[in-house]
Amino acid sequence: MIRGFFIDTGMSELIKHECGIATLRLLKPISYYKEKYGSAFYGINKMYLMMEKQHNRGQDGAGLASVKLDVKPGHRYISRIRSNEAQPIQDIFAQVNQRINKELEIHPGILEDIDARKTDLPYLGEVYLGHVRYGTYGKNSIESVHPFLRQNNWMHRNLIVAGNFNMTNVNELFQNLVELGQHPKEKADTVTVMEKIGHFLDSEVRKLYKKLKEEGFNKKEASPHIVEQLKVHKILRKSSKDWDGGYVIAGMLGHGDSFVLRDPNGIRPAYYYKDDEVVVVASERPVIQTAFNVPFEEVQELMPGEAIITKKDGSVHFKTILKPRERKACSFERIYFSRGSDAEIYKERKNLGRLLMPEVLKAIDYDTMNSVFSFIPNTAETSFYGMVEAAQDELNHQKNQAILKEKENLTDERLSEILNLRLRTEKIAVKDVKLRTFITEDSSRDDLVAHVYDVTYGVVKPTDNLVVIDDSIVRGTTLKKSILKMLDRLNPKKIIIVSSAPQIRYPDCYGIDMAKLEDFVAFQAAVSLLKERGIYQETMDAVYEKCKDQSEFATQAEENHVKAVYAPFTYEEISDRIAQLLSDESIQSEVKVIYQTVDKLHDACPKNLGDWYFTGDYPTQGGNKVVNKAFMNFYEGKSDRAY
Repeated sequence: MIRGFFIDTGMSELIKHECGIATLRLLKPISYYKEKYGSAFYGINKMYLMMEKQHNRGQDGAGLASVKLDVKPGHRYISRIRSNEAQPIQDIFAQVNQRINKELEIHPGILEDIDARKTDLPYLGEVYLGHVRYGTYGKNSIESVHPFLRQNNWMHRNLIVAGNFNMTNVNELFQNLVELGQHPKEKADTVTVMEKIGHFLDSEVRKLYKKLKEEGFNKKEASPHIVEQLKVHKILRKSSKDWDGGYVIAGMLGHGDSFVLRDPNGIRPAYYYKDDEVVVVASERPVIQTAFNVPFEEVQELMPGEAIITKKDGSVHFKTILKPRERKACSFERIYFSRGSDAEIYKERKNLGRLLMPEVLKAIDYDTMNSVFSFIPNTAETSFYGMVEAAQDELNHQKNQAILKEKENLTDERLSEILNLRLRTEKIAVKDVKLRTFITEDSSRDDLVAHVYDVTYGVVKPTDNLVVIDDSIVRGTTLKKSILKMLDRLNPKKIIIVSSAPQIRYPDCYGIDMAKLEDFVAFQAAVSLLKERGIYQETMDAVYEKCKDQSEFATQAEENHVKAVYAPFTYEEISDRIAQLLSDESIQSEVKVIYQTVDKLHDACPKNLGDWYFTGDYPTQGGNKVVNKAFMNFYEGKSDRAY
């Protein structure tokens, strides 16, 4: 069957991004924003900004939900729209705009009394939840797009949920729901999470109603008291008790309560801002800074295990839902996922490049004058700046040494020659277009992959080293089939590929779409070295038996046994073998691959020490279970995902 596909043009085969969430609670009547900011659609406009500023976190789908407060029976108070179109954010807001404009044409005076007539305008409310999504399993149907809605005729039992998360124990969570008497429609982690929260929401409402009934209230009279007395933090504590994974879960209840909960290791990011007008939460700090024009220090990080809960009355509460564990915030957020406009992230990415320079200088034999520095792809640009600044420091040192060495016989002409030496930085590769093909034969695809970049000729000499920095090397496929061949056409003496991230050795089960061991070029390198040393079979058999022994424990594993695959080799041996695997006989230049070390990564990103994909040190036992399962799949020749 012929089918179309887009060629991946990233140097490191673009890793699937994290999802992004945005929540907004307006603390004033809608008329307040109309009068102060000139628009009754202040909330919708801010949601558009926050979602668009996070489009880097997922472009497979987008969704928006809103809740109107204090709506009389018979009127819609929840609106939700989702899209999996090519540009989903633009699509949903175009539809929102179209719907609103249509109503404004029918009711031209509606904005004059907007607080009383807000029910006539769809999507206009006081509580908002937005989501941008990437598809973990390629499940990009509209049914997989957040937010999810659990409907009920009782206002306070309506639940809207969206999140940036992956759970490692979906099967167990699903089974828990079955044991509660539920019949979930699928095993997706979003559904299981929502139904778990929904179960305890229902339970809490029933308890409150029973209590109020004993106090003499009928069902109608009880409803507003249930809204006041409902303890969202108790619901979240009971719901999240068995969750294993990295997550930020956001939700709204039909009557107007809202919440955002972060996992106890702080794996997934969440930031908030509040004043007397708004309560805002987003996956990235600059999103809030830009959308609401507030300084860096006024946007706070939601703490691990903590929930920010905004009640219908506008009161904001911070509750510890799960006991915080060792902080393991995802370092890939800093290396790659989050937009680099965050002040801390920008500084950290420059440090990642700077800290690589000592190894780069060794690789080029400190010959900065005969070296050209560049970067691929654009996401590596900030690390490139840090690397270049460090290289410039070395060049300045070399200038000083030259002046001191020749000071006795130094002429004005020679001094000018030394001082005029410049570091050579060039835009070596330029992405032309995102090529599309309907031909699936590997040979045709490889030929197209090899031509997705235009290369800059005339700036590299045969005596030059060509140093190119990337933010990560995962599979190495595009590097091997395209980038190295392209760089080799420039005929440099040596090509040095520099990764600002360490070697990716293990699956990430907390959000990133990296599920299979055999996909990682670092794992391929270790396998190659095991075979070369004649210890492949005994090593693999031993690891498999240990993984199999633990596989019967459905919910946890105490140890990552796959570390034994890498144990016989130094970090440099793995890097050197990766260079060999990526450069075939058609490459004329010498190729070297330099990876960031984990220690230097921690130096550069001291607040985000989550490094399980590099070290195998998973913060939860569910992570160990996943990596052991991934190895069993590899050993047994199965192409299944491990989670």
